[in-house]
Amino acid sequence: MKIKATLDRIPGGMMVVPLLLAALINTFAPNLLRIGNFTQALFVDGSNTLIALFLLCAGAQINVRSVGVSLGKGATLLGVKWLVAAIIGCIAYLFAGANGLFLGLAPIAIIAAMSNSNGGLYMAIVGQYGKSDDKAAYSILALNDGPFLTMVALSIFGAMGFVDGLFSVQSFISVLLPIVVGMVLGNLDHDMRDFFAKGSDMLIPFFAFALGMSIDFKSIVDGGLAGILLGLMTVFITGTAGYFVFKLIGWNPIVGASEGSTAGNAVATPAAIATANAAFLPLAKIATVQVAASTVTTAILLPLYIAFLVKRLEKKGKLAKYIGEKN
Repeated sequence: MKIKATLDRIPGGMMVVPLLLAALINTFAPNLLRIGNFTQALFVDGSNTLIALFLLCAGAQINVRSVGVSLGKGATLLGVKWLVAAIIGCIAYLFAGANGLFLGLAPIAIIAAMSNSNGGLYMAIVGQYGKSDDKAAYSILALNDGPFLTMVALSIFGAMGFVDGLFSVQSFISVLLPIVVGMVLGNLDHDMRDFFAKGSDMLIPFFAFALGMSIDFKSIVDGGLAGILLGLMTVFITGTAGYFVFKLIGWNPIVGASEGSTAGNAVATPAAIATANAAFLPLAKIATVQVAASTVTTAILLPLYIAFLVKRLEKKGKLAKYIGEKN
């Protein structure tokens, strides 16, 4: 059976399929895997441990030695993504209904999905339309993997009185320490970076399944359509913002637009945030589903949007100016 090949053909399949499968099990046979010992520890109760290990592996991929134009491009993309996500998230908190949702969306899902990006999709796009310094910029973009930028935005909102409570210093450290440990190990030893890179991909279906075991099918139905809306917002708002900022600076705008996606690892962010601050716990489950839906939506839609932007530049005779000779 070609299980992995099948999952690879599904956008975000390694994350979405285990999540939905576990949600189905939890809805119709909730006690099936709650039998104690290793089975329950891995498939039901292991999400926090698995996410922590994933964050360590992801942190090892952050290269602090990146400098020059690559640093500038990566920092610009990172800043645009975060700023747009924070502004939309702030609006969502200000105008959320009594149920804590804005247009059916959990504000925490908006920030988590829109500030994160699919690194594989980014590399695929810049591999075709970008240059070597565009590819190297990803070492900076790796900072949006995990909950750090979401926590920064939520802490600012807490200080402004828009959300309940702030993250304590201890909460920040407890969430970020695995990332820092991974980053230190990955930068001290390139072989360690390669070693942890293998674990990063492997852990995704396991923590996704464990997260799914805390979700019932009703929440999937309730969150799915809103999650698609979140994906549309991520592509067209963050992608378009990146496009015009890069164009204004004089860089390749296609590279700027290529960050308009949500990565599968973002599905872990709501749970990590809720663990650090229980004030976000009530909407963590529906936020997880909405982020998952955004992942699938952006994986399908962003390449189509990029194709549209490329054709638009071609008609204006400007594409060659930005692509030039790849180095």
